[in-house]
Amino acid sequence: MNLQELFHMQRELDRYIQSNRNVEESVFRKKVLALQVELSELANETRCFKFWSTKGPSGKETLLEEYVDCIHFILSLGIEKGFDSLEQWPEPSAEQDLTELFLAAHQEVGRFAQQATLEQYRNLWRVFGALAKALGFSYGDVLTAYVEKNETNYKRQQQGY
Repeated sequence: MNLQELFHMQRELDRYIQSNRNVEESVFRKKVLALQVELSELANETRCFKFWSTKGPSGKETLLEEYVDCIHFILSLGIEKGFDSLEQWPEPSAEQDLTELFLAAHQEVGRFAQQATLEQYRNLWRVFGALAKALGFSYGDVLTAYVEKNETNYKRQQQGY
């Protein structure tokens, strides 16, 4: 999947938010934490680690919305570090069960926070690609949901979110 359309949309949203909120300092670390929180919210909705519970995961729509929240921050982090020239979503990492994928994703976010290199950024995309695949999301699903959530994020900003 070509990422350039998503980078463009995210860059515009970031500019809009930072301009309207008068953000002038670096918010890289805050975005890293936001990504970790969104990733945890996604894990919580899958319930994949809740061996003590018989309740199943949330519906696909809820999972996709949480997943796309993560994609917003991955794109934004890439823009912050100048990696927004990445054209294609790198090939997903090896398949694993969801618990292992969430642990791997958290590790990759942490690694990127410590060493924000292009290769670390690609690794982040790879593990999130594996998560998408494990959750049954196509690139088309992700793109459609991203566009919808991007519009929602603009509306939220206009309403004083």
